[in-house]
Amino acid sequence: MASGFSGGYSDFSISGSMNTRSVNDPRRPYMSNLAGMDSDVSSQMFNRRPEPTGKRSLSEFQQHFQQQQQLALYLRNVKQRASYQQNASPISPLSPPVDFYGHSQSPDISSLSSNSAYRIPIFQQLRQHQQQQQQRQQHQHVNNMILSAKPEAPAEKNMMHRLQELEKALLDDDEDQNDVVAATSVVTNSEWSDTIQRLIGTDHTTVSPSPASSSSSCSSPSIICAKQSLTEAATAISEGKLDIANEILTRVSKVSNKQGTAEERLMAYMCSALKTRLNQTENPQDLYGKDHMASIQMLYEVSPCFKLGFMAANLAILEALPDDENNVNLHVIDFDIGQAGQYIHLLHALAAKRTANRVIALKITTFLDYATDLKAVGDGLKVLASKVGVNLSFRVMNLNINDLNIGSFGLEVGEILAVNFAFRLYKLPDESVSTENLRDELLRRVKNLSPKVVTLVEQEMNANTASFVARVNETCGYYGALFESLDATVPRNKPERVKIEEGLSRKMSNSVACEGRDRVERCEVLGKWRARMRMAGFEEKRLSQKLGESLRVKLNSGTRVNPGFTIKEEAGGISFGWMGRTLTVASAWR
Repeated sequence: MASGFSGGYSDFSISGSMNTRSVNDPRRPYMSNLAGMDSDVSSQMFNRRPEPTGKRSLSEFQQHFQQQQQLALYLRNVKQRASYQQNASPISPLSPPVDFYGHSQSPDISSLSSNSAYRIPIFQQLRQHQQQQQQRQQHQHVNNMILSAKPEAPAEKNMMHRLQELEKALLDDDEDQNDVVAATSVVTNSEWSDTIQRLIGTDHTTVSPSPASSSSSCSSPSIICAKQSLTEAATAISEGKLDIANEILTRVSKVSNKQGTAEERLMAYMCSALKTRLNQTENPQDLYGKDHMASIQMLYEVSPCFKLGFMAANLAILEALPDDENNVNLHVIDFDIGQAGQYIHLLHALAAKRTANRVIALKITTFLDYATDLKAVGDGLKVLASKVGVNLSFRVMNLNINDLNIGSFGLEVGEILAVNFAFRLYKLPDESVSTENLRDELLRRVKNLSPKVVTLVEQEMNANTASFVARVNETCGYYGALFESLDATVPRNKPERVKIEEGLSRKMSNSVACEGRDRVERCEVLGKWRARMRMAGFEEKRLSQKLGESLRVKLNSGTRVNPGFTIKEEAGGISFGWMGRTLTVASAWR
């Protein structure tokens, strides 16, 4: 919906504090007592002579296991990210022995040791033949210690299984689909000891692994485990295992909270969305109600990522205006004007270009929307236009897409035509839904109008033709970042915040709970929009550097600037995001 914000041209500020608890922060370093480890410590671990194998006390086993765990995490910390993504799983004291000369005793790790990215100082220090042999002995000692456990004792076997689960929880990366962020859990000595005791104990509350997958394991009711469980629930739903999916969602709901942190709120709404799909109770009409429209308007007003997207569209329209003409007649066709917040900013910007010898007129054409009182919207814009000295004409049409042509709009000679698509096209069905393909059909008909500029603003989210499970993961990642950004702009105790997130929950539910024509939320990424625009005959219109600088000034104009919000110019468009995750993208076409 192409609406934005209330207030004037200079009424843009951002308040709030940065949410430093985000696991999606790409700058988050590995911080713990391991930060002080150096080669001497690692050498001491490797040079320690193995003790005779045999039964050990629990405290000795914990101490030994802790040392191995710290070493594994330290080695993992110095590895380059790109190499990790292409090779085997993290080094673990429970993994097969590996030497760092380039030889491996496991075919799964052979490619890892040959990668030049791993030749870093710590490995150069281990090239001595004696250290190689000591390392092999150390691994062999760990294996012997594990084998020495009594296999027939259920308690010891259970303990070892839980230790392996803990190892996986500590070492496995939690990555989103864009492969942008890696978050690793690091524990202190006391935390490690406490965790071991809880694992060995018989009374503990966890989010249990899904019955549908034996590879998952969670040692605590953490958000990471809850996100993994949501994926498993989606997989169970896609495979028709509804009882298993319902059981998983019941457990996830215990660690979610609509009044909690951003992660807890996300889990609550995602869990509700998947339950809606299970029960088949989703109503697509919820996206067209007045309550939903009002909540989305609030989002446009408080979220810099959406607000700046509207501003970028306005600035692209202004760049299309001639500088040497005394009479400027601008005609903007907007297919979803909403509350017209975007045009409050545009009217102020046009007024700034007006001079004593220069007359600027603005004509806005929009389309009937039963959820919005467009007459009241038009009247409000006319009052503002008269105050700032801009001649405004406001018209509402009721046309079918197939009836759109030059004659239907009554275009006049000398008019500069601009078409604005701000959060509109993603609601139209494409070829995956119907052979009519209204999404591409509208673009072709707009191209026939020969506009001077077409502005496109969309959510950067791959949720159109993606599979159900992939769509669940994408929805979880996108709205997780959006929820975190709201923490930095709207106090949690404000009623507006609750209404905004209720609106977002309806969008999430429609994206994952509906299929076919009932799924209105069909967002795509800029790459796919670029392909559609080019197939319709449009060419990219590069946004000027001045436009990007102007938006950065707006972003930083608040009294409490939050560095979590980002602006980036790329591939002919300009993106707005939170902590490295792009949320909206604006682009211009001709």
